[in-house]
Amino acid sequence: MTAETVEIGLNAAIVAVTGASPLILVVGAEGALQRDGLPFGPFDPGRHRTFETSLRDSVERQTALALGYIEQLYTFGDRGRHRLPGERAKHMVSVGYLALTRTDAEDSGRLTEQGAAFRDWYRYLPWEDWRQGRPKLIDEIILPGLSRWEKEVGTGERAAARTARVRLAFGTSDLPWDEERVLERYELLYEAGLVAEAAEDGHVAERPEVALGQTMRHDHRRIFATAVARLRGKIKYRPVIFELMPPDFTLTALQTTVEAISGRHLHKQNFRRLVEANQLVEPTGEMAVATGGRPAALFRFRRQVLAERPSAGLKLGGR
Repeated sequence: MTAETVEIGLNAAIVAVTGASPLILVVGAEGALQRDGLPFGPFDPGRHRTFETSLRDSVERQTALALGYIEQLYTFGDRGRHRLPGERAKHMVSVGYLALTRTDAEDSGRLTEQGAAFRDWYRYLPWEDWRQGRPKLIDEIILPGLSRWEKEVGTGERAAARTARVRLAFGTSDLPWDEERVLERYELLYEAGLVAEAAEDGHVAERPEVALGQTMRHDHRRIFATAVARLRGKIKYRPVIFELMPPDFTLTALQTTVEAISGRHLHKQNFRRLVEANQLVEPTGEMAVATGGRPAALFRFRRQVLAERPSAGLKLGGR
């Protein structure tokens, strides 16, 4: 048996928002599989004292993008998670990070030169976008596929456990949809063989008949799902949403950004009352130049809120 070497790598799920599109940064396809991936780099303790400084350096070299807000997500170390056909025996343990940034035209040009690009994140997780209502693919593809998976173990405790997981993750029967259960939903789809990565990893024998979202290499879609879940939860109790906003913005733009991240449509007046009640913004005294409509007041993040209370986020309401 060939001994495996263990290496430590660092992955970054780098998020931005443009208009109504939540974006994830992906780097050029790798190897024969030609799939998008998250920026990745090995940790070199000889060059960097901490994981974070190593990650920032790696991302800047790969994408020419300087990161702003960053936080550690989770450590991913499943056997065989980072191997391509023909690679030498090694076991890659990756530490995942969530990073938030802003984009502009200059960034786009630099990223293209480096073989990187921001993509709409719902192309990878299409079942997560509920802004126009419940996605059809949930009822037409996902739930029938999960129903077949539930029945594979017959009846009894195992079948009941699978059914309970589906109810919690996808809000079936009397349970509501919980936008934070992103990772649970992806892992269910993987276990049931409904995403292509399950076949490529050898978890199931055949690829699904219908592709559920664009694949990513290795387990990067799982890392990405973890990042989306973290961010959706975090905006409810910390003002991290403003890391994705320009210095000055309209309340409509702020609502559009929150909707893009949460995947939910929000009632306009309820949202504005929520922002005002939490004293998260303050007027700049300026107006946005409107095209085809009335000028709108500009606001900025009220940074004093960080010193006033420990929990300063947006506890979202539904339609």
